[in-house]
Amino acid sequence: MAEYDYDVLVIGAGPGGYVAAIRAAQLGLKTACADSRDTLGGTCLNVGCIPSKALLNASHYFEEASSGALVKHGIKFSGVELDLPTMLGDKDEAVKGLTSGIEFLFKKNKVEWLKGLATFKDAHSVEVAGKTVTAKNIVIATGSSVTQLPGIDVDNDKGIVVDSTGALALPKVPEHLVVIGGGVIGLELGSVWKRLGAKVTVVEYLDQILPGMDGDVRKEAAKIFKKQGFDIKTSTKVTGVSVSGSKATVSVEPAAGGEATMIEADVVLVAIGRKPNTDGLGLDKIGIEVNKRGQIETDHDFATKVDGVWAIGDVIPGPMLAHKAEDEGVAVAENIAGLTGIVNHDVIPSVVYTHPEIAGVGLTEEQAKERGSVKTGKFPMMANSRAKAIRDTEGFVKVIADAETDKVLGVWIIASPAGDMIAQAAQAMEFGASSEDIAYTCHAHPTHAEALKEASMAVQGKPIHM
Repeated sequence: MAEYDYDVLVIGAGPGGYVAAIRAAQLGLKTACADSRDTLGGTCLNVGCIPSKALLNASHYFEEASSGALVKHGIKFSGVELDLPTMLGDKDEAVKGLTSGIEFLFKKNKVEWLKGLATFKDAHSVEVAGKTVTAKNIVIATGSSVTQLPGIDVDNDKGIVVDSTGALALPKVPEHLVVIGGGVIGLELGSVWKRLGAKVTVVEYLDQILPGMDGDVRKEAAKIFKKQGFDIKTSTKVTGVSVSGSKATVSVEPAAGGEATMIEADVVLVAIGRKPNTDGLGLDKIGIEVNKRGQIETDHDFATKVDGVWAIGDVIPGPMLAHKAEDEGVAVAENIAGLTGIVNHDVIPSVVYTHPEIAGVGLTEEQAKERGSVKTGKFPMMANSRAKAIRDTEGFVKVIADAETDKVLGVWIIASPAGDMIAQAAQAMEFGASSEDIAYTCHAHPTHAEALKEASMAVQGKPIHM
């Protein structure tokens, strides 16, 4: 019987990787996790989800205090000033607390952290920092990195043409920020700098922002962002970016073709998506090819075609979301241990942490209609008692159900706490709930969650408060 250094070796310590390592160790498997960063947590904790949410929160406080938005509540401020270095330092402290927390959890669960890039030598051995390490099972959880726009050079150190990492650490508020890409990352980081005083222009190649989301949500979100002062240019193609001194010039033209125009900017944020991190892994040495999207294909259990090699998270098909990777991390560890690890990929919520927040789970109305007859219910937040009480009434809740069975197929929300509200919808769908099930579940009053109840009642044609 072959002897190995570890039962499980996880490559990558992001949300998928570190969770897989901890769960494997909890199940009694000797486990190590290889990662080359100085801190654990991957992109999400270091330069993604966590620092961006810290800045979104702080910038929201600043805007509320400085814009006069709180006067309607009887709260007046004068002389409000932005201390950007302190705000960025607070963001860094949030990151430090969470990354050090994972290091503590590794020690607690006896997961060994191998510091360095891991490259396959064969299906059961990798090289890390010049040392060969063997494992019975190897889990690829290397995550993703920003997609580059051909012909555009990103240099985060100069702070003029940046990606999402650079946009988290700008030394000053730009006068004009041009965001290339109207997706989640661009809108979130655009919101941060807009609140802090920048003019923000969003350039999106498609005819609407937020690709992949429900049509009603995309339209309403565009109205809200424009109301907030965003200049949104859809159906527009970026053909080049040039830098001269401390300024950048963005060349754009209609996506369908036409005359080019120039946009002057202090900072250009390239946010057109992410790509799987598979380069340098040595996949060719173990006979694994990636698909057209650069992803590693797996079966339902997250096993690759090579025995003993598994893959999870952003390197496999599906939405590139931290929570999806975390669930897959638990599942793959349980499958390796001989248990049954399952992830329902039909019920993966997604959230845009702007203000208001935007969240969805399941099918869009467009997707649902492609599969059969549906019925929908919408309820505006302006008719929700809690939203009215706090004077924050933008958005709606939309429930999509099968016309025959009433099974909930999708839920889409625009509301200040949409990210928290979507959890109820996801759990209901996981249990196969009908819209009637949600409609006849008693919800506390006054809460934002009542809007989900009312939207479910609207599916039946009988909402109470509209």
